[in-house]
Amino acid sequence: MATTMDVTDVEAVVRSDAALLEDDLAEFLDALTAPARTAGVSVYDTALRRALYEPVADALGSKVGQQALPPTAGAPGGRAPLRPSMVYWAYRNYRGFPEEPESTADLAVIRRTAVAVRILLKAAVALDDIQDGSGVRYGEPALHATHGTSLALNTGAWLIMSALRHAADPAVVDSLVRSVGSGFTGQAVDMSSRTALTRAELLAAPRATRVDFWASTAALKTGTLFWMPLDAAAAGLRVVEDDRLALDGAMRQLGLASQLFNDLTDFVPEFGGANTHEDFDGLGNRVFLELLDDVPSGSPREDFKPYVLGHPKLEGTLLALAEEAVALKRAAKDAVHGVCRSERSAAYFDVTIERKGHLIDRLLATVRQRSGV
Repeated sequence: MATTMDVTDVEAVVRSDAALLEDDLAEFLDALTAPARTAGVSVYDTALRRALYEPVADALGSKVGQQALPPTAGAPGGRAPLRPSMVYWAYRNYRGFPEEPESTADLAVIRRTAVAVRILLKAAVALDDIQDGSGVRYGEPALHATHGTSLALNTGAWLIMSALRHAADPAVVDSLVRSVGSGFTGQAVDMSSRTALTRAELLAAPRATRVDFWASTAALKTGTLFWMPLDAAAAGLRVVEDDRLALDGAMRQLGLASQLFNDLTDFVPEFGGANTHEDFDGLGNRVFLELLDDVPSGSPREDFKPYVLGHPKLEGTLLALAEEAVALKRAAKDAVHGVCRSERSAAYFDVTIERKGHLIDRLLATVRQRSGV
């Protein structure tokens, strides 16, 4: 890797790439609604706008999740918060930074891939909220809460179809199709854990089996959210297989770290807020997998919360799992840095991933403080 690095310069490139993605996404939405602007206003046009255009715009324009880069005067896209994309990190890593010769064809593939990935992630949010019965997403009403379950389901399916069509490049489409399949597979197993039969089987299984169940589900469900952007970009750029395998492993680790963070915030008011102690559905919460060894098979669900919250090993378990989440994140970053072709590329990745990654570190610090460590 290069021996010099200007972090300020790297952030400027991140902002420029993120602004380009936002512009491309706006162009996608504009193209979607173009027929309604050219056709005469009719009952059909109005119904189409209400039943498709408006839900799609709502799905793509809100419920953003990860912290954005704040507006900065004079910076690219400085008028609004920006969300970096790992798709563009891949392009910068394998094709270089703006002052280096760029491949017009590769950039075109990456631009379409980044939009497709964003669309798929928004589709996943819309469908996940329905499956989980969540009426709120990141402080905003969920799509099905504002447009109804039927339209939200249709919108999610339409977004998936549209994303795959927009990607265009066959290698990218193939990667995205595999990602969608993995995500649905993980979601199916996750929902199964809420059924009486699977719950009983998990409670009767050894601890190692339950932890493996959690890890396998998290790798498919959450890991795919990290894996999908990088693998699709790598496919479009024809990245060598060794690098793709290294990136796949790193994204699996990031997915597990992220899921651990999500599970643990259920026990930490500083992060869980009003929803603390509320997400004890099924056996998806990792803490159950660590603490339920002594719970008799067939115990009623209402006994789980007091059992876990009153368990003498609760604080020690939270600390151990918070440390595991940080270790997984660091290992993932090390693996990605191992394929970075410059220090600037490594810095670009860090800016992108630390939007949530810094919260994993903060969680550990908070749990340590609570535990008196």
